[in-house]
Amino acid sequence: MKYRVSLVSLGCAKNLVDAEVMLGHLPAERFEVITDESSAEIIIVNTCSFIKEAKEESIETILDLAEHKKSGNCQLLVVCGCMPQRYREDLATSMPEVDLWLGTGDVPRVVELIEAKLAGSLAEGETFAPPNWLYDHTTQRVRSSPHYTSYVKIAEGCDNLCSYCVIPAIRGPLRSRSIASVVSEVQGMVNDGVKEINLIAQDITAFGRDRHDGPRIEDLLTELVKIDGLRWLRLLYAYPDGISDELLDTIAREEKICNYLDIPLQHIDDGILGMMNRRIDEAGIRNLLVRVRSRIPEMTLRTSFIVGFPGESEEQFAKLLDFVNEGHFERVGVFCYSKEEGTPAYQLAGQIAERTKKSRRQKLMKAQARVSFRKNRELIGRIEPVLVEGYSEESELLLRGRSVRQAPDVDGQVYITAGDANIGDIVELKITDSSEYDLIGEIVEPVLC
Repeated sequence: MKYRVSLVSLGCAKNLVDAEVMLGHLPAERFEVITDESSAEIIIVNTCSFIKEAKEESIETILDLAEHKKSGNCQLLVVCGCMPQRYREDLATSMPEVDLWLGTGDVPRVVELIEAKLAGSLAEGETFAPPNWLYDHTTQRVRSSPHYTSYVKIAEGCDNLCSYCVIPAIRGPLRSRSIASVVSEVQGMVNDGVKEINLIAQDITAFGRDRHDGPRIEDLLTELVKIDGLRWLRLLYAYPDGISDELLDTIAREEKICNYLDIPLQHIDDGILGMMNRRIDEAGIRNLLVRVRSRIPEMTLRTSFIVGFPGESEEQFAKLLDFVNEGHFERVGVFCYSKEEGTPAYQLAGQIAERTKKSRRQKLMKAQARVSFRKNRELIGRIEPVLVEGYSEESELLLRGRSVRQAPDVDGQVYITAGDANIGDIVELKITDSSEYDLIGEIVEPVLC
């Protein structure tokens, strides 16, 4: 029998890569991948459990999809990824709707385990391999992102041990790919028409620290920019104390590397940063910002902050709010602290009320909205390269895209009011207007690529 399979991936881009790898393992003669869950005999849910909201979304999605076992064709509901890796002891009894639980280390065994479950031969304890697997350029992937862009995971796991974070327990220690493996994968994607590569890891600046041959992120970038046809190379999730002057100089020198860095800072108060077990303080953060702006004035900076960390006083939050109001960042994400079992911060005294955390988050987001609006207004009249992604939801006559300053999935969009181009083209666009997060403009030059 040939089974129709539908996969739903939740959470971050790193999870999305895992989902694409799982789909790549499914042999076409045995499995047909479809997007309609109601028609699928097998439904796979790739979960996230990084914070409370992610766990709630995962549980809600699983229960919703489980209804297809009653009203649809679903014969096998498979749940994999971070949530079962973290809560394996509890889930089997609390969610009997699920037929098969797989951990983060089971990705390369997904076909073997599904086949065993279908055959009724899956032994107790056969799932949940240790989280030490790492994909490479030989691993099959079924890319689900648009044809012109893709994520490439350059490392797995994390050694940073931030006190609030469960990732090391779920994903294991840092494991970096070789430079040759990453280059080979990117070359293959570019050969298939991909123009934008987004490099991801829990911490891209840690790339190579675990390997005896000592590759560094700077060395990797130097090789990747040599690939003909690659237009944009974007760096996401850079731990602040790993951003060297050499890395900044490499970004400044290489035209293909986007002037864009995602640097999760989490806070600015030294007391909170110390309790978070972050390896940088306020002075180090401010020095980093000076180094970035002095070397690359056009750099777009994205960061994330956590509000309501245990013990965060009104004065410490006010300091963070003042820091955001200083206007260092084009993009900011704000998360309410999530009390996670198994993390050092779980036992800390001074837990903050949910209402207070939400209020602080709202204040921080309002402050950043004003900063973002001002920075976007400063772009009016400038000409920017824009990657055309499709048509606006408001009008099929209105193209939309992303400027080089906007990462996929997390940043705003550019609405194109004049000019014509194909989806996947990179064009020169004059910015004519803006909002807090989006830009508006007109194509002024023929297609660049």
